[in-house]
Amino acid sequence: MISSKIAKMTTDIIALGSQKIKSIPGGESVELKTLWQDQTTAVIFFRRWGCMFCRLWAKELGEIAPILKKNNIKLVGIGVEEPGSKEFIDGKFFDGELYCVEDRSTYQMLGFKRFNVVTILTSLLWKQSRDAISKGKSMGLGGDLKGDWVQIGGALFVEKGGNVIRHFVQTGPSKHLQNEDILKLFGLENEYNAETMANKRREEMECNTEAKP
Repeated sequence: MISSKIAKMTTDIIALGSQKIKSIPGGESVELKTLWQDQTTAVIFFRRWGCMFCRLWAKELGEIAPILKKNNIKLVGIGVEEPGSKEFIDGKFFDGELYCVEDRSTYQMLGFKRFNVVTILTSLLWKQSRDAISKGKSMGLGGDLKGDWVQIGGALFVEKGGNVIRHFVQTGPSKHLQNEDILKLFGLENEYNAETMANKRREEMECNTEAKP
């Protein structure tokens, strides 16, 4: 049974699909619906290109990118703005196509809220955020405060033709779907390798952090 949120998003997918996005670095303008018109697609809406949490999620997605590609599932990353995208590309954080929205209303249509200065700074103190920061630093991901750093993102998983599989909205800057959960959406959970994939290593890191006095 589809949740009411997903059902509503299915109803709105036509309006959402008409939103314009711009390819990075090419600059070609296309409608969002072209992403899933001919191919099942996983669309990740990042907060900022310089956000360490976004870079970490992008790196972790790299663990399942070959599985998605093998099963003809397109992996796409979208940002709210173009500035900072060159550093994101140069850092080779993401193994997929990159775009930015031409209008911020696209994020609003998806229910991606904006924090304020107080709430975004407070969220950095959450355990999940502290663990992500620790892992990001250990991986040398870097980051900066350029751009719209109070925006929250999420993801949209759409079958070929436009049927929404799942609509995910971040509740905090470091919150994201685990690789295994993403593969389950496409019935590919058997291809998840718990010993080598990024989310497993992240869980182990968190356990080790908790174990320290």
